[in-house]
Amino acid sequence: MSERSGGLTPGDPLGGSSPERPSGGLWAGSPGYTSPAPPGAGGPQPLAPTGVGGRPVLSGWWRRVGAQLIDGAIIGIGAAIILGILAAAGLSVDSEGGAVALIVAALFAVLVITIVAFLYAPLLMSRTNGQTLGRMALGIRVIRADGGPMTFWFAMLREVLIKALLVGVISSATFGLASLLDVLWPLWDEENRALHDLVVNTRVIRT
Repeated sequence: MSERSGGLTPGDPLGGSSPERPSGGLWAGSPGYTSPAPPGAGGPQPLAPTGVGGRPVLSGWWRRVGAQLIDGAIIGIGAAIILGILAAAGLSVDSEGGAVALIVAALFAVLVITIVAFLYAPLLMSRTNGQTLGRMALGIRVIRADGGPMTFWFAMLREVLIKALLVGVISSATFGLASLLDVLWPLWDEENRALHDLVVNTRVIRT
């Protein structure tokens, strides 16, 4: 999947459809921008690479998938560490403790790991303008096309409620088809968006 800078809709803060530029601020003089940059696209870090008309360069499919795999590996390693800590603290039980105690310990471990997995992306994204460790490694980040800030609660909406829970529930009812479509959708979408990007109006761009 090639990385593109075109395809953003006219009037979009990322689209750059008017030759007029803001008179001041961080993005003054940046070609192609008709309004101040989205908070998720600015801040103290360098400006994102720009393509035709000064638009941000959209992330390609391979970068998105690679970042997701890295984040998944990090969460998996974190889960293993948590399980080790719980075991060392005596929260695991042997067969003499009975089936009920074993089930309770397993459920507790799953609960802790789930909480950590759900908080991982929103916490990082709210503090790094839309990046996780995987996205940092691949040089991409998530921004809001409407110019809104990448807050913890918006990241929670995108990453947990929509991307994980909604797509996950629909995927369970469709034998995994929804998750597969969500992953593959950027391959043919003109703005490289996944299905969860369409729901919350986000883009993934190069940094």
